[in-house]
Amino acid sequence: MLLLITGASGVGKSTVRRLIEADLPPTVDAVELHHVVGPEPVPTLAWRQRSTELVVGRALELQAQGRDLLLAGDPVAAGEVFAAPSAAELDGIAVCLLDLEPDAQAARLSARGDDPSLFVHHIAFADWMRAHARDAGHMPQVLQTGGWDEMRWDRLRNSDGWAMRVLDTSALTPQAAAREVLNWCRDALAGRAPVMHPPS
Repeated sequence: MLLLITGASGVGKSTVRRLIEADLPPTVDAVELHHVVGPEPVPTLAWRQRSTELVVGRALELQAQGRDLLLAGDPVAAGEVFAAPSAAELDGIAVCLLDLEPDAQAARLSARGDDPSLFVHHIAFADWMRAHARDAGHMPQVLQTGGWDEMRWDRLRNSDGWAMRVLDTSALTPQAAAREVLNWCRDALAGRAPVMHPPS
C-alpha cells in the first residue's frame, strides 16, 4: 500500500513524518520525493508527477516484499498518485490531507521565513487541496496544465470510492498532529481507514 500525507506549504508534512517515523511499523518505509529521485534544482509540476510515478514504482517493489511506503513532505496531490501510470497495480492508496486555516498557514510560513509575496499562492493551493479532497475532478487544470503527459487523468473522472482523511492542524501542536497522523497510518494499514483503488 502507498500511504500519502499531503497538504500545502506550511501544514507540517515533513515535521509529522520526522515525528512518527520511529513509531511506524517496521514494514513501512517513510520517504519524501527527493529520497527516491534526488533533488531537482527547480522543481516543476511535470517533474513532481514523474517523480510520483517513480515513488509508486518503489511502493510496488516494497509491496512485492509485503511492505508499505509512506510518502510525506511534498505537496503531491492525491490525484497525482491516483493518476500515476502504475498506480492501478497498488494494493491501495490511503491519503491524509493536512489542512490549515489561512491565518494559521500565513503565520507558519512567516515563521519559517518564506517570501510573503508567495503566501497568496500557498493559501490558494490549500483551498484547492481542500476541495480536491471532496471532489477528485475539482479544477483539473491545477494538475494538468504543464503536467506530465503520461498521467492517467481519466481516472479522476471515474474515481468511485474517492475518500481521504482531512486533519485541520491549525490549533494542534506538531506532537498532537503527529499522534493523529500516526493513528491514521495504523488504521489505514489495518483496513480501518478509507483506501482508494485506481482503475486500470
